[in-house]
Amino acid sequence: MNTTTTTPGSTRGPADHEVRAQIVTAATEHFRLYGYEKTTVSDLAKAIGFSKAYIYKFFDSKQAIGELICANCLHQIETDVRTAVAGAERAPEKLRRMFKAVVDASLRLFFEDRKLHDIAASAATGNWQAVRAFEENIKAVLLDILRQGREREEFERKTPVDETANAIYLVMRPYLNPLLLQCSLDYAEEAPAQLSSLVLRSLSP
Repeated sequence: MNTTTTTPGSTRGPADHEVRAQIVTAATEHFRLYGYEKTTVSDLAKAIGFSKAYIYKFFDSKQAIGELICANCLHQIETDVRTAVAGAERAPEKLRRMFKAVVDASLRLFFEDRKLHDIAASAATGNWQAVRAFEENIKAVLLDILRQGREREEFERKTPVDETANAIYLVMRPYLNPLLLQCSLDYAEEAPAQLSSLVLRSLSP
């Protein structure tokens, strides 16, 4: 799993140091096996063969490690969304693909990496920086689609674009927020098509 940037001040030492990568790799495996809450910095130190003090030279807390891993998971969802959107030409189709990619990527994390999903749930509960950055990036993708649709007269232009983007994000949120996702699983199969169709009808010029 590739690393991404994390909260300023949450990591220490050289950003590309090999030891940092070893810590993140060991933490990812421990979190997958035992969960975020049950894993301690001592567990990670023992797995890597370093002291706790040495780990603290690179991360100031277990949460800092968890946040980086969470950022990696969310970055993968964002990448899937951007790839899906880039594969369409017209704004309405981009929006449909975005809804489907959001649901598919979130469900994959939930079912295939459940313990890592639990980190994302902890991050959402604590409003970690990784979650806030992810939300802003997804909203930025939405804004780009809306602006394209308005420029091509595919979407209405009376409602302020920021207001429209925020409203659509709230429609997507049950499948983007790890805490809400667990309550939305029963509708996951039909959700992308039905929700995107509803939103597109509201955007008609």
